[in-house]
Amino acid sequence: MAMSYGNVYVASVAMGAKDEHTLKAFLEAEAYDGPSIIIAYSHCIAHGINMTTAMSDQKVAVDSGQWLLYRYHPERALAGQNPLTLDSRTPTRKVSDYLQQQTRFKMLQKSNPEHAKLLWQEAQQDADTRYRLYEYLAQRKSIQATAVAEARVAPPAPVETAK
Repeated sequence: MAMSYGNVYVASVAMGAKDEHTLKAFLEAEAYDGPSIIIAYSHCIAHGINMTTAMSDQKVAVDSGQWLLYRYHPERALAGQNPLTLDSRTPTRKVSDYLQQQTRFKMLQKSNPEHAKLLWQEAQQDADTRYRLYEYLAQRKSIQATAVAEARVAPPAPVETAK
């Protein structure tokens, strides 16, 4: 939602998945002369995870597409570039790999396996759709860049002379 304003720096990070991405997002957010929002994956013992493997669990969240890494930098639009950069790679794992790491989701699988299977399939579809949407948005040319390119190749309008 904040990206739709066009003047807010927004990043989604997960330090356990890609620490250099997290650092880059913080540095860009700090340097940006305007409002900045960083949405950071934060594991919690209440999720029912092994806190000694929490950072690698974040990597599974990113690798499955359940959590996306991206940066929206408004100054890129001013330079004629797409302001959205998708830093996540195409998911290589299933969302179920991520869900099975957490007791809160494993309990549903034990108590109601049929319903859990349906919900996990929907979660996979949602993650796949969300990745494709962000990929599409990140690959689009910026409106400003398109306008500049069209202005460069558009032939001059004919000049009418009065007779």
